[in-house]
Amino acid sequence: MAASRSATADRRARIEEMRRAEQARERRNRFLTIGISTVVVLGLVGFGTFVLMKKSDDQDKKDAAAKAPIAAEKTWDPKKLGRNHVQTAVKYDMKPPVGGDHNPVWMNCDGVVYDKKIADVNAVHSLEHGAVWVTYNKQASQADVKKLADKVGKTKYSLMSPMDDQAGAITLSAWGKQVTVDNADDPRVDAFFTKYVQGPQTPEPGAACTGGLDGSGQGGAGMGQ
Repeated sequence: MAASRSATADRRARIEEMRRAEQARERRNRFLTIGISTVVVLGLVGFGTFVLMKKSDDQDKKDAAAKAPIAAEKTWDPKKLGRNHVQTAVKYDMKPPVGGDHNPVWMNCDGVVYDKKIADVNAVHSLEHGAVWVTYNKQASQADVKKLADKVGKTKYSLMSPMDDQAGAITLSAWGKQVTVDNADDPRVDAFFTKYVQGPQTPEPGAACTGGLDGSGQGGAGMGQ
């Protein structure tokens, strides 16, 4: 009888010991889970904060670039630039033109690189929609032409074409704005794109840059904008 009671007591003791060990494991696992979760949450919060700060910093830099003056930039009073749609030829006061009366159909300017000269009256309509127009003559090196073509090809609301009779090697034009540079690595190129692609000078922001002329003399039904 005494042996039976002793065996029962031992069994209970082992069961109690096992219960305590299981509870200890559960506590350790719980603490470990909480600790890992905390580290993950803190990591996500830290990463999120870093991303937000980087985005904010990038936006600040972009805003600063958009406000900074561009050296040797030429500006025309937008109030003196006509915006009538005409079917006749237009004589512009500057080359390339940066605004004025223009054809009702725009040149496609969704990052389009033209290998032949395009009509001023159609390109000016693209500027009205907020595009930056890059032109170059034979003074520009083939390497610079390629760099600019790559940049335009990646930038919506931009277009590029040769213009042999312009004064400078490379000219960037927007509505009422223009700058001339000697090479594609000039920092004013990036600054001009940042500032004037769909920039504050745009008379018709958000207007189409597709559906116009494609350089072959063919185009969509783009009219009246």
